[in-house]
Amino acid sequence: MSGYQFTLMVDGPDLQEEEHAEALFRMGCSDATIGRRGEVQYLDFDRSAETFAEAVLEAMAAIETAVPGARVVRLEPDDLVTMAEIADRTSRSRESVRLLVAGERGPGGFPPPATHALSRLRLWHWSAVAAWFAGVLDQPVPGDDGAEARFAAALNAGLDLRRCQEGLPAAERRRILRLVS
Repeated sequence: MSGYQFTLMVDGPDLQEEEHAEALFRMGCSDATIGRRGEVQYLDFDRSAETFAEAVLEAMAAIETAVPGARVVRLEPDDLVTMAEIADRTSRSRESVRLLVAGERGPGGFPPPATHALSRLRLWHWSAVAAWFAGVLDQPVPGDDGAEARFAAALNAGLDLRRCQEGLPAAERRRILRLVS
């Protein structure tokens, strides 16, 4: 078993209320810290499991079972990263990453941003960046081959789909689900 750290953002009842906190503890979330930043409530986990996916999915099931009306809406760390986050995750300077992105250092071919290239805040898919470091530079990111980022991206897309399809007619929901299967 390995240890995994992640955060789940949750909508719904106040998880810091004593009855909800106790229900979460009884459901196996004793490895989480409950917090709130403004209107966003979250649980920070430090969980042991066979895989990252297993750790996250077990935690999600526990939350949504323990507290009626609670819904996990996001997993972090997210797959979308800034240049500063890339620098942090790869133990490089921001300037080093900027030069790689611009093609002024390294072999070129850095993954394109996931957001509009002219946007002031460009974001990249971490899964693509980690794969590029491992494959093109032959410098794997310690402890991350991109698999966790791919899982996080897929899960967050699924959570977005769950949220966005609420209120859509059944026929439209079915057609959308066929797109992803």
